[in-house]
Amino acid sequence: MAVPKKRTSLSKKRIRKNIWKKKGYWAARKAFSLAKSLSTGNSKSFLYDKKTKKKKEPSFGFGRI
Repeated sequence: MAVPKKRTSLSKKRIRKNIWKKKGYWAARKAFSLAKSLSTGNSKSFLYDKKTKKKKEPSFGFGRI
């Protein structure tokens, strides 16, 4: 017979929500850091022509498919 689940406590709910928010914060911070490094020309993870500031596709050991 189906039994209803117990209600999640507010503290657990807050903890899970904060973890979810923290993940978003770090993803945004990382994206901003990458954008900043691209704009200043200090990027080591993206290959692009510094003369024209056009971003090339990142190379992963294989050509376009």
